[in-house]
Amino acid sequence: MNNQVAGPNSKKPFYGWYIVFVMASAAAVNMAMGTLNFGLFIKPMGDELGIGRSTFGWASTIRSFASAGTSPFVGSLIDRYGSRILLPVATLITAGAMWGLGSINNGWQLVLLFAVMGLVGMSGPGALVTTVPVTKWFVRNRGKAVAYAGLGIPIGSLIFVPLTQVFIDAWGWRTAWIVLAAIGAGILVPLAFIFLRREPEDMGLLPDGDTPDTPDREEDVEQLTESAKDSAGEYSWTRSEVIRTGVFWRLVIVFSLVMLGISTVGVHRIPAFADRGIDAGQISIATALDAVAAGISTFTMGMLARRIQVRFLGAAGFTFLAVASVLTIYANSIEMVFISMWVFGMGIGGMMFLQTYIWAEYFGRAHLGSIRGLVMPITLLAGGIGAPTAGYVRDSTGTYNDIWWAGVAVMAFGAVIVAFTTAPKRPGRRPPVRPRPAA
Repeated sequence: MNNQVAGPNSKKPFYGWYIVFVMASAAAVNMAMGTLNFGLFIKPMGDELGIGRSTFGWASTIRSFASAGTSPFVGSLIDRYGSRILLPVATLITAGAMWGLGSINNGWQLVLLFAVMGLVGMSGPGALVTTVPVTKWFVRNRGKAVAYAGLGIPIGSLIFVPLTQVFIDAWGWRTAWIVLAAIGAGILVPLAFIFLRREPEDMGLLPDGDTPDTPDREEDVEQLTESAKDSAGEYSWTRSEVIRTGVFWRLVIVFSLVMLGISTVGVHRIPAFADRGIDAGQISIATALDAVAAGISTFTMGMLARRIQVRFLGAAGFTFLAVASVLTIYANSIEMVFISMWVFGMGIGGMMFLQTYIWAEYFGRAHLGSIRGLVMPITLLAGGIGAPTAGYVRDSTGTYNDIWWAGVAVMAFGAVIVAFTTAPKRPGRRPPVRPRPAA
């Protein structure tokens, strides 16, 4: 076992930053694997196959439901083994499903293949395999690490979303799915095998690159928020302790409501803009800027997390989502489409940062995969209702407006609730645990 420690004064970079690089790469490639670029396929696939918008909504929902079913198991595996094997396996399964999308002829095949994607928890809202590892390598610099990992989103969106539209225009949607699958697998599988490790203790390291005798830096501690100071003490809640707290259940309710609101708008806004006569190429650029905004938002919030309570950052993100949804309802020009996409991206960035950061900050590192694996089934099942419901509303009424206004309401409510959700108090019967380097 490697017992060399890369401490604050070491010339070697802390290995956790290699983990950040791989997960930033995963975030970038995920933009090509049926997540943000999925909306670009809806109109051409629907027109050729005669599939209604509700079917595409169900595909997104079934992926979430599949992730909900497997996330407790996946979360536990991440705690025990890390993502070094899980990420390549998840990537290959997702790429295989995308390859299959190039040959479908019926709506049920679309739904089935998206369910396969959801089972492995790599893409979409249940992406534990790509979000948990970074938070296990950092405590003091957790916000910064999440910020840098989030930069993969704007980079990937600027590359892969417009490229997806280029592939569709040049070769058709069937070949586009196959080419994107090959690109995703070719990038992520070798990166994961070469660089990923479970947690710093496995390499004889401590979080943030500290050594066992590294003194606490008073200037850093003074600048931390109260909840971040608790996290710096490295107290890790067990899953049984977590579920007995009101904070846990309040966060579950918040994420469930906001994901419900997002799912009514997120999948359907791209084809809705196309229905209004907006050029598909311009929509793809606007969609890419949506993800750029998400990356900027995640990065900014990560850098601010040592100064501002995460609950306030999360409330700001949810407010952006509500405002963006209102703009989406009224967007009838490309200028309004760009504005609505940008603001929505800022909100999505806040949502992603909150999901990645708050569970580790409030409840510690050791059982993070299991805790988030417990949360995901609840939030994904609740959020999964939105996309097919919005599709049915549009198919029956010809407009998304009624369901989108309902989404605005739940996003705004979620912003209020999270703003008042403070960090839980530690149980009194166990002292804080400082991780030790492996023997």
